[in-house]
Amino acid sequence: MILAPIPEYDSQRLKALRKLLILDTPSEERFDRITQFAMREFDMPMALVSLVDRDRQWFKSNFGIEDRETPRDISFCGHAILERNILVVPDALKDERFHDNPLVVNKPWIRFYAGAVLRMPYGVALGTLCVMDTRPRQMDPVDQSILGSLRDLVVEEMLRQEAAPCQP
Repeated sequence: MILAPIPEYDSQRLKALRKLLILDTPSEERFDRITQFAMREFDMPMALVSLVDRDRQWFKSNFGIEDRETPRDISFCGHAILERNILVVPDALKDERFHDNPLVVNKPWIRFYAGAVLRMPYGVALGTLCVMDTRPRQMDPVDQSILGSLRDLVVEEMLRQEAAPCQP
């Protein structure tokens, strides 16, 4: 397993993530609707809005995975935030980064992963909208485009969060 790398700009990225005041908040319908739609659209058993924190990935929205967070160093999303495009892993057992990952060889038995980076307009990647399956599969360019459009909706919601006045 190759541990999720830390980007050079991680302190700036973490500062932007903290500014949103979104970590460790309850689930919200506005994010859950998008995640559930992604699950149905791609016929996947798991979908997340995952935010990559300092030592963990925390799930603002999670379906098909019981945990609300997992360690960052074993996260697929920790790899995905370094990508410009959608990270697609057709079969995690055949990918040297993930073949012995605890999320692959144990529950939830991830085989397929596709993660679209939640990149803010000022350039920092905060996490992903991702879909996962327990069996290998492919994602064609049309499906990647749809996942990218859904990701854009998540980013729009995050920007609303950022612009909202703080509640007393």
